Amino acid sequence: MKRAVTEILCKGVLFDMDGVLLDSTPAVARVWHQWALEHGFDPEEVVRAAHGRPSITTIRDYLPGSDYEAENREVERREIADLDGVVPLPGAVDLLKALPSESWVIVTSCTRPLAEVRIRAGGLPWPKFLVTSNDIKHGKPAPEPYLRAAEMLGIPAAECVVIEDAPAGVRAGKAAGCRVIACDTTMPEEELREAGADWLVKDCSEISLVSAAGNGICFSLKS
Repeated sequence: MKRAVTEILCKGVLFDMDGVLLDSTPAVARVWHQWALEHGFDPEEVVRAAHGRPSITTIRDYLPGSDYEAENREVERREIADLDGVVPLPGAVDLLKALPSESWVIVTSCTRPLAEVRIRAGGLPWPKFLVTSNDIKHGKPAPEPYLRAAEMLGIPAAECVVIEDAPAGVRAGKAAGCRVIACDTTMPEEELREAGADWLVKDCSEISLVSAAGNGICFSLKS
């Protein structure tokens, strides 16, 4: 069966990192699984809750009244130390290389030190613009990370496309006024649709750059 091709026009592209550009899921799961066991929580539940959100948000949810900053530093230390299996996802490197460097931003819920370590480990092109949990007050699903990214590009959020893989990130992109492409690399399609995704793809290999001229960027999606 011939697959439908959709063309999308925009002026900026805002990429989530883990689950969109990099497969860090095994490393993330290992760290949060161990953290959950140490604190007496259900590991599967905690791993799922941690995906796509700043780690300190998950810690606050599960350990109210704790020393959030100390716990967060320990989780960050473990994640920086565990890079086994962190690799680029299909199509990610080619898509980033095809785009003009001033037209895209990596917008991640992890800290800047962790983001930089993973970008290097995964061999991604180094971003000209990067938004991390250190740069914002309210993480995904709040719109602030994507509003900050659009501001860096000097482009209205409504003229940007977000590429996400987690419901929290999809909601953040939609709340910022962006259109959202969701990759079903880590979460079920129905949850991504329920969060408001405009389009669904398998991964970045199904997103092709048609043109990147002065009037904007044109993508084609296979869906």
